[in-house]
Amino acid sequence: MKLIGMLDSPYVRRVAVTLQLMGVRFEHQSLSVFSTYEQFRQINPVVKAPTLVADDGTVLMDSTLIVQYAEALAMPASRLTPSMPTELMRSLRVLGLALAACDKGVQLVYERMVRPAEKLHQPWVDRVTAQMLSAFDGLEAELRAHPLSVAALDHAGVMTAVTWHFMQQMLPEVVDASRYPLQAEFSRQAEALPAFQAAPHGDTTYIA
Repeated sequence: MKLIGMLDSPYVRRVAVTLQLMGVRFEHQSLSVFSTYEQFRQINPVVKAPTLVADDGTVLMDSTLIVQYAEALAMPASRLTPSMPTELMRSLRVLGLALAACDKGVQLVYERMVRPAEKLHQPWVDRVTAQMLSAFDGLEAELRAHPLSVAALDHAGVMTAVTWHFMQQMLPEVVDASRYPLQAEFSRQAEALPAFQAAPHGDTTYIA
């Protein structure tokens, strides 16, 4: 199967890292929803990254749904979803916060990259920024109460690490690393893992 999208997208990178951790083999085609829009549209007319083209040609989109499908392909011992209710609830809580922080962060990046400066609506930017920082505050509190470990990564851990690294690459002046030392350290450790190093943030292609 083939993963379509650029690794500067935290959602594409989430999938690339997760597939490796679960031992699900894939090819990666680095296409941009901007600069290679028409080429991307030939694969998925919705032009949404990440896109996954399954072995039978079925096209899936949305990182969470792609990861859900990949879990069905992975060996049980390699799956990243906790099986016990208490651990699952905690994991989903962290995952929800990481996804929210990422969603709002991507909105801010698009505001800066795509919308002309004279058309920015500052009250909206302020609102999205506050939502994003609230999510990062929530993540820091969760890590303080229940530390994440790179030795036992689940979906929440992957998304937390990917989101943090993305924001430090794109908007470090907005998300102050000194305010979130636990996330900064967890991300630093995660980025040293082979699965993260094989799919580095940027416009490169996943290194199989």
